[in-house]
Amino acid sequence: MSEHGPGEVFIAELKRWRDVRGLSQTALAQAVGYTPSYVSKVESGQQRPSRSFAEDADAALRAGGALRRAFHDLGATRAEPAFHRPPAPEAQVSSLTVEHEDTALYYDGRTYRATQRRRLYNGGTDPITRYLIRISVDRYPGNPERSNQHYREHPLTWEEINLSASIDGEEVGWRVQHDRDAFKELWLLFENDHGRYPLYPGESAWLEYSYTVGDDKWGTWFQRAIRLPTQRLGVRLDFPADLDPVVWGTETTMTAAAFPFRNPIRSTIENGRRVFSWSADEPPLHARYRLEWNFRTKTTKEPNLNGTADMASARMQAIGVVQEGDPILTTPARLFSLPDEAEDARRVVAELHSAADRAATVHNFGKGMGVAAPQIGIDRAAAIVRTPEGEAITLLNPRIIEESGGFDEQYEGCLSFFDVRGMVPRPLSISVEHTDIDGQQRITIFERGHARLVAHEVDHLHGLLYRTKMRPGVQPIPVSEYRGTGQTWQYGTAPK
Repeated sequence: MSEHGPGEVFIAELKRWRDVRGLSQTALAQAVGYTPSYVSKVESGQQRPSRSFAEDADAALRAGGALRRAFHDLGATRAEPAFHRPPAPEAQVSSLTVEHEDTALYYDGRTYRATQRRRLYNGGTDPITRYLIRISVDRYPGNPERSNQHYREHPLTWEEINLSASIDGEEVGWRVQHDRDAFKELWLLFENDHGRYPLYPGESAWLEYSYTVGDDKWGTWFQRAIRLPTQRLGVRLDFPADLDPVVWGTETTMTAAAFPFRNPIRSTIENGRRVFSWSADEPPLHARYRLEWNFRTKTTKEPNLNGTADMASARMQAIGVVQEGDPILTTPARLFSLPDEAEDARRVVAELHSAADRAATVHNFGKGMGVAAPQIGIDRAAAIVRTPEGEAITLLNPRIIEESGGFDEQYEGCLSFFDVRGMVPRPLSISVEHTDIDGQQRITIFERGHARLVAHEVDHLHGLLYRTKMRPGVQPIPVSEYRGTGQTWQYGTAPK
């Protein structure tokens, strides 16, 4: 636990959640209606935050009340020296650029070991004598309240981190800046008991540091935020091959919504390990690159891609789809506050499209398909639908407000229990109220097959699976008995 005063606690929480969400000081300032200078002064200790800033930042960063609690603790102390000391002298790193960064994450089945190597170049006029690093974890992405509670009960400790650092092969020490339950910030000092190793103007050096986190505290994601001008970025994930891992990635920049990686993640088998590698040249400043993964069960059989095998659900689980029995599928999803949470909504939608792309590689969806956020482990009210005609429909905070046109009954499948198909009655026309990314409420009418696809996903966001909509006494059939794979739904005359 931290030994710092309330001011330091608030600063640490603000930096942690800004780091987790991948927002620069400028992006956060824009989100909460303050100036970047104000955010910078708060984080450097020159400015005491206002209550409204703490509340707005907590909402914008989706911190689950962590910033509000830290502000409350701050207000409980009359004298707060943390906001009257001069700022830490960070100007010396402003001239740094990263010529090359190699980041590696190694998992042994219980713990992760992260190693980051950066070729730093000093383009300024003064020697560089230290470098700021952050270690931030989030066991339950998308559920900050649960993560905060988890780390209060099981804080990340320096002993388990087992940090090591060096510059051009010389071990260096460090000084702690912030020490919180799920966030560590420290200065790597370019010196040790045997000497000092400053980075002089015009020189380059390899900085390397490593740390360990157990999988009880590390969620299945890894993120790189570009804080310095960088020429080349490379990421390597090294997992046991017998866990059958699958990996995907999402990119977010200051000027664009979240979207899948522009170039593919490569995969190879090396000595019983499956290694995933990805790289980018000239990544934009403040861009965020997030990799996520899922481990298949060791007993999963090799999937049969013809869509008739009884391992259909295992294939979906292997590509990151949550399976029936997980409580998230029967719990109503949390609504977005739009447009305040627009950045988060865009990220979730990008991850939904990434999941849909993966699903399309293992099954032919002739009737169209959809994915809801709970199906990929995200407790938010977002879903996408891809129609047979190629149209993409985005649903944020949707609810069905009217059903009309009569009903018909046809087979449906669900990615979360894909081994069966169920005969489900659905209205031929539905009116759906939903929210645009800019916060505007809209009503859209969907008919026939589109109505069925949309209704299925809206049900997911309200914690309902299609089994609950089937007529009493009717049971799903095994996918091996289903004869409609790859075909569109059949309808007679147009509904009136």
